[in-house]
Amino acid sequence: MQHFSKILITLFFLLVSGTAMTVIPPPSVAANGYLLVEMETGQVLAEQNASKKLEPASLTKIMTAHVVFMELEAKRISLSDMVLISEKAWRTQGSKMFIEVNKEVSVEDLLKGLIIQSGNDAAIALAEHVAGSEEAFATLMNQEAKKLGMKDSHFTNSSGLPDENHYTTARDIALVTMASIRDFPEYYKWYSERDFTFNEIKQDNRNTLLWQDATIDGVKTGHTEAAGYCLVSSALRDGRRLLSVIMGAQSTSARATESRKLLNYGFRFYVTKKLLSANKPLQKVKVWKGATETIDVGIAKDLVQTIPHDSTDKIKASLTVDASLVAPISKGTRLGSVKVTLDDKTLATLPLVALSDVESGSIFVVIKDSVLLMLQ
Repeated sequence: MQHFSKILITLFFLLVSGTAMTVIPPPSVAANGYLLVEMETGQVLAEQNASKKLEPASLTKIMTAHVVFMELEAKRISLSDMVLISEKAWRTQGSKMFIEVNKEVSVEDLLKGLIIQSGNDAAIALAEHVAGSEEAFATLMNQEAKKLGMKDSHFTNSSGLPDENHYTTARDIALVTMASIRDFPEYYKWYSERDFTFNEIKQDNRNTLLWQDATIDGVKTGHTEAAGYCLVSSALRDGRRLLSVIMGAQSTSARATESRKLLNYGFRFYVTKKLLSANKPLQKVKVWKGATETIDVGIAKDLVQTIPHDSTDKIKASLTVDASLVAPISKGTRLGSVKVTLDDKTLATLPLVALSDVESGSIFVVIKDSVLLMLQ
């Protein structure tokens, strides 16, 4: 009889270098809500009110641009499309790229006006080109938000102008930003442009961090009286990308200062490491009725985690496998789980899988092991 209960096989250290250190708490951040996240692992390193619904102001345009990027990828529109500017787009209030009514402007120029100059007029023109109306485009925004797991967001317009039903969170805006960085690098590069000239009017990017730190390559500012001063910042240092979201700071200088504070904290006190390698044996375990007596078990995907600096000697992994493994077993079959912890806090729990095939043994082996299993 096959036994399906689980048993704990072993407990071992993954890494034994370095000296353990106390986790440094994040800095105090003056904002209504904020978040610091590591791009590769998606791990949150610092947060406060990250799921609180707040007015996003022009952070909205990150989602607007993302939806347009999707339309470009699907080839439903192209960068060279010429967009006829409506009176609604021309008349819109707030920041502008200064397009003119009944003139044609390319999608590429409108995207640059949206991203670099934060043009509300560009946002409406793009929305109308993609969906026919800004209201229909907002429906696309909300559909994409749902797909991305943005559970606490709702968009009513493409620009971020105030509306009581228009809101998002620091956590949600990080999700769409990471999706744009990951999926559309050819367009994301525009977020690092310091200025853009259209209609003989040169405007600087409002993200002052682009001049202060060469590792910062985006992303977007926002401001209304109700929303306060907002800033999503992304920095790439030594192959690691961190993303900070500041919502509701007190001034343009404050949002920049608080963003740098968070990014520097994450780079200084955390490191991203591969803790376990895919398809590398973690343990040999007993196999019954097989052509071989043991099988190597491991994980199917690398385990990469963001952890405090110099904390690797506190990382442990425990393996739990089926009490009785009976051949035949196919490579990749789940045979248990591996739990990785740091100071008794679970970092990850992953499937433990067979790293090779094990065929059934001879009739003699099958009979012998059948008897032994019944006696267990």
